[in-house]
Amino acid sequence: MTKAELIEEVSRVVEMSRKDSEVIVETIFDSIVRALRANEKIEIRGFGSFRTRQRQARIGRNPKTGARVEVPAKRIPFFKPSKELKDLVNSSCAPSAGEAAPPAAPAAPVTEVPPAL
Repeated sequence: MTKAELIEEVSRVVEMSRKDSEVIVETIFDSIVRALRANEKIEIRGFGSFRTRQRQARIGRNPKTGARVEVPAKRIPFFKPSKELKDLVNSSCAPSAGEAAPPAAPAAPVTEVPPAL
């Protein structure tokens, strides 16, 4: 799902204009980014949590030239899904309303092999 598709979905479900839905989605994303920049943890119950992790400085290699390159330490965003989200993703045996069921594979014909003499 793309950001535009998410905006369309919010617009359809909440029955408001696409512009208002875009403002809502943008505000949510901006709030998450601001909190991560401030090194805060965001927890959305039943969905998961966002936080930043620290990566240590290291020596890397330029794949084109093979030269050694110092990669500085940096913070990276990290998402940890909640148990409920994991369970929902893994327990959905039936496809959702927008997905078609995969076609069933034809059964292989069963033939009996005569016993060897």
